[in-house]
Amino acid sequence: MKSPYSPSLLLGVALLLSACTPPPPVVRRPMEVPVVPAPDSTPAPAPDLATGPVDAGQPLASRPDVQAFIREMAARHGFNADRLRATFGRAHAQPSIIAAMSRPAEAKPWHAYRTIFVNPRRIQGGVAFWQANAAALARAERIYGVPPEYVVAIIGVETQYGGNMGKYRVLEALSTLAFDYPRRAAYFRKELENFLLLTRAEGIDPLAPRGSYAGAMGLGQFMPGSFRSYAVDFDGDGHRDLWRNPRDAIGSVANYFKKNGWRTGEPVATPARVGGAAYPALVSRQVSQPRYSVASLRARGVLPQGPVSDAQSALLLELQGREGPEYWLGFDNFYVITRYNRSQLYAMAVHQLGQAIREYHARPYAGVAMPAALAGVD
Repeated sequence: MKSPYSPSLLLGVALLLSACTPPPPVVRRPMEVPVVPAPDSTPAPAPDLATGPVDAGQPLASRPDVQAFIREMAARHGFNADRLRATFGRAHAQPSIIAAMSRPAEAKPWHAYRTIFVNPRRIQGGVAFWQANAAALARAERIYGVPPEYVVAIIGVETQYGGNMGKYRVLEALSTLAFDYPRRAAYFRKELENFLLLTRAEGIDPLAPRGSYAGAMGLGQFMPGSFRSYAVDFDGDGHRDLWRNPRDAIGSVANYFKKNGWRTGEPVATPARVGGAAYPALVSRQVSQPRYSVASLRARGVLPQGPVSDAQSALLLELQGREGPEYWLGFDNFYVITRYNRSQLYAMAVHQLGQAIREYHARPYAGVAMPAALAGVD
């Protein structure tokens, strides 16, 4: 039977009904909130060979340059060449390390760099680490003259108190940089040599230790050469264990500072005000040892904002604050911190984190939620 309605009329009614039909409800997923773990002063477990970067390329032992290095280690230091070949045969270069070397945090302006290291989490973690290792820190201060807050701040900046000691096999990191990073190949080849010597001396499997992409190790991130020169068996158990033993790490960091010229009882840095036309020429743009007296700086428009002797040697720092330049005086102990990492920003972060940890550690509410103002974060 033919419909009495025209096709065009039926189509119009259908479109009208569809327009009036309410849309299906939108199901919204709950927002995911990242979980931030609480500060943990317990060092991370021993390096685990089952995790970390994996490279499917040729084993290092198959490379002629590595073979030449193995022969050199056997001739110079009496290593068993067959054993070294077996070790390097289980290791591979890590291309991601080369990329990481081109992204240093020091490339950031000071106000961005500072927030990475001087924040409530690292301050609270530093207080907890200090409380858990108070005896070792006090003993290190007696022996080496380095205040606890600076030892704690170094460990906090480097590894978040053992929470992040690095994921790369140290052998692979150093080998990658020694043989595939020409700009600093000589330095990392020497560090690879030092690494093999220290693992032999300490009875450690060279494939076991893990560290940073640059080959730094343990709670204080010592390079192998620094490990051999400055690491100490601070608890007398016969081993220098910078991965699992915070006592050894504390003693080693303090010894590093002392051997590099730390001056007990002297300041590290203080804010300064500047004026006049002479001060711009005094700003230190590179890491250098202080060479001006505070008296001579005063005479040229640089006024320290903290108590300091006019005879004290200092350098003038200009840092990029969020609201404009910040001026600081860095003293001999500031320069000592740059011996750990050759960066003015690094040394200032260690100083400010250490000062915040000391202030918070001394408060009666230490160990509870931190007042935001104390952290000084932007």
